[in-house]
Amino acid sequence: MSGLFFGEVKTAAFLRRPNRFIVECDLDGETVRAYLPNPGRLWELFFPGVNLYLSAAAKGRRTAYTVVAVERDGLPVMLHTHKTNEVIHQLLAEGRIPGLEDAAVIRPEVKVGRHRFDFLLERQGKPFYLEVKSCTLFEGAMAMFPDAVTDRGRRHLEELAALSRQEGVACGVLIAVQWPRARWFLPDYHTDYAFAQTFLAVRKDLWLQALALSWHDDLSLGDAVAPVAIPWDFLEKELQDGGCYLLVLAVTAELGLTIGSLGERLFRPGYYVYTGSARKNLSRRIERHCRKRKNFHWHIDYLRHAAASCTALAVRTTEDLEHELAQALRPIAEGETPRFGCSDCACSSHLFYFAENPLHHRPFIDMLQRFRMGRIEAQLLSPTEACST
Repeated sequence: MSGLFFGEVKTAAFLRRPNRFIVECDLDGETVRAYLPNPGRLWELFFPGVNLYLSAAAKGRRTAYTVVAVERDGLPVMLHTHKTNEVIHQLLAEGRIPGLEDAAVIRPEVKVGRHRFDFLLERQGKPFYLEVKSCTLFEGAMAMFPDAVTDRGRRHLEELAALSRQEGVACGVLIAVQWPRARWFLPDYHTDYAFAQTFLAVRKDLWLQALALSWHDDLSLGDAVAPVAIPWDFLEKELQDGGCYLLVLAVTAELGLTIGSLGERLFRPGYYVYTGSARKNLSRRIERHCRKRKNFHWHIDYLRHAAASCTALAVRTTEDLEHELAQALRPIAEGETPRFGCSDCACSSHLFYFAENPLHHRPFIDMLQRFRMGRIEAQLLSPTEACST
């Protein structure tokens, strides 16, 4: 069967993403708007100048192109979530999915009661319901899903597990990792703790598999299709609601604030990144920080109350990384507020300044990925592999 899913593609340079489903890019010197069929955050993929792969849209559509992939480290990463099921359908038909080599597709997009799943298969003469998720979040050999909270994805896990337990019907979830270098997969417990809890809870009820896919420069599907290991023991150890966090606060006008015992502090317009930690109940701590209305207790409470917005980024871990995060932020930030948030440690500050949104700043995202994913890969590597990296 053909490995072509997109026809002719053109490359363009990413400029910006004004909303979830639209990107602006430079195509042969002209700024064009293209439809993005992927609602994920994609922070680690979209930076100014990176190569996008565009396919022509049908005539009459408001956007002339569709973004189908983005380049990362010299390789295409397929972004078109609607095409993922077509790819998996073909791989199923060719018997190329480990563990499902003998499965036959009976019907795609099948409804079961109030629920709809991606495939109804026949496996060893019995029905098998399969849900597919596309994963574009990775760092090195580590892949994670989702990159944003997905209540729908969590419900799919729960519904399939209930179907398996109550009806005795075999069910599974396949994670299509759009990165051929992936060796390990974990649910992204940093971003969606509830999804990760559910993923672990249903492991005995569902067939759970991650599969690494590769793509050629012409956006044809590569020959390499490899299973990706799920380190269950590591997940059980690390899946705790504790660790560190970063708060990204937007300040739109100059602020003069009295910060508790720190006294008067001046905050210029821009973005401020605060690092903190909570050994337990990290979700509750983050929720408190994001609220404006509360009694002021920590230095950050004063700034949060005055800030225009607050984005929280958890780094769930059993390790104490708060001070390492502060040290990693210092060289990539444009300034810091002395003694802010660090009255109980030797750090010079836990609040750092960026003139532009750090979520669109590659050094910041790279740093975040190292703490969230890179350190996991380092722990999963064998001693011999770790020494050679």
